[in-house]
Amino acid sequence: MGSVTHGESGLPIQPLYDGSALEGFDAEAKLGTPGRYPFTRGVYPSMYTGRPWTMRQYAGFGTAKESNERYHELVSAGTGGLSVAFDLPTQMGYDSDEAIARGEVGKVGVAIDSIEDMRTLFHGLPMDKVSTSMTINAPASTLLLLYQLVAAEQGIAGHQLTGTIQNDVLKEYIARGTYIYPPKQSLRLISDIFGYCRTEIPRWNTISISGYHMAEAGATPVQEIAFTLANAKEYVRTAIAAGLDVDDFAPRLSFFFVARTTLLEEIAKFRAARRIWARIMRDEFKAKNPKSQMLRFHTQTAGVQLTAQQPEVNLVRVALQGLGAVLGGTQSLHTNSYDEAIALPTQKAARLALRTQQVIAYETDVTSTVDPFAGSYVMESMTDDIEAAALELIRAVEDRGGAVAAIEQGFQKSEIEKSAYRIALEIDNQERTVVGVNKFVLDEEEPYEPLRVDPQIEIDQCERLEALRRERDNDGVERALDALRAAAGSTGNVLIPMREALRLRATVGEVSHALRDVWGLYVPVDTF
Repeated sequence: MGSVTHGESGLPIQPLYDGSALEGFDAEAKLGTPGRYPFTRGVYPSMYTGRPWTMRQYAGFGTAKESNERYHELVSAGTGGLSVAFDLPTQMGYDSDEAIARGEVGKVGVAIDSIEDMRTLFHGLPMDKVSTSMTINAPASTLLLLYQLVAAEQGIAGHQLTGTIQNDVLKEYIARGTYIYPPKQSLRLISDIFGYCRTEIPRWNTISISGYHMAEAGATPVQEIAFTLANAKEYVRTAIAAGLDVDDFAPRLSFFFVARTTLLEEIAKFRAARRIWARIMRDEFKAKNPKSQMLRFHTQTAGVQLTAQQPEVNLVRVALQGLGAVLGGTQSLHTNSYDEAIALPTQKAARLALRTQQVIAYETDVTSTVDPFAGSYVMESMTDDIEAAALELIRAVEDRGGAVAAIEQGFQKSEIEKSAYRIALEIDNQERTVVGVNKFVLDEEEPYEPLRVDPQIEIDQCERLEALRRERDNDGVERALDALRAAAGSTGNVLIPMREALRLRATVGEVSHALRDVWGLYVPVDTF
């Protein structure tokens, strides 16, 4: 018999599980039936036996025109949902012609400066039929309003739009860094988005509470779900404090997780997360609507596990990660392209990534039955272990005053950094194998020609901004921005004046600066 090993969370994995592992296991309480509390087996009764998950491809690079062409290719290839990547200046609320944006325009995603760029981005796409996910946080309200305005130009009403904005600022303070305003003001903006979408865009998922980026920073599976759910509790409290009823907004909450190559631990993680969230919403927040208790989530395969060495091996990693997400019950999935560890994906690589999902959906039998691992000695044991460890970590956050207070104390960031260091040491010491990196290496790597971003993109984007400011009604824009500042300094919903400013062709940077004028910037305190 082999020895006990440990998963990425540090929890033991026994070489053999038998009936003793589930002694006293209450299947009715722990599992129930699919589509019903506690949703361990999935949020819908039939899961994929009726239709597969939404297959998203995350795309966005260079100009809005180039990204639009890629979206048309993806829709033609069978993608049911689009997932938009924005460049760093857009994510930080800066225009392409600002000094701080120099050298970053169009590099890690598409540059969106105004309604004109958004119009180009979605030209010719059926916005009432394609579900769109936007990976945007601090300026999420701005990009969502631009999307709504462009849809309205196509004659599409807000209630016809479906999709998700990430809008999860708390994880930015923990792991990613694209925050703008202080936490309190960021939470105010999020509650304004909840209130606005309730009446204006009722089918939109107003937040995608993300563990993915924490995992990319080094969080273990346990830390990923614990810190994500602790952040979610903070968002729920904020919305309730703003006067919203929990069952009015909670059904539109969604989550975003990673899928690693550690298949069994990942499946157990997803099942445990559903069970924990259902209990939190029912028992702590007294949510009555079953949809408020459902943890619906999007999954992306683990970019952090992709290697620049022997990049074709990433095709195998992504297939396994995608399989884990499906067996874990994801509602939508993005599979990374094999070349993303080197540069933005080529067209061929992006198509192969989508084909990976299609093979899982249509050539395997994993969609033939709901939650095929239910009742497994190993799976139920691992699910229980991860649940217990995650609950302990959530309590540690609550003991520090909740997610925001813990962020200000540096707790989550410190815990993730410790885990990242442990994993890095294990790889360096060859205690953890990474194929092509510390074992099974090649003496000489084959050449690879990555997709490169043309520096002309930044020049062209700046010229378009100059023309925009020359042609628009600048007095009208300034009055609209003043109205936005007034709303930010009061208790009014800021999205109403923000929408008018954007309609008049105010830029993303101008809107963000107007809020900066009132709310200020967040400057982290070094706690180490």
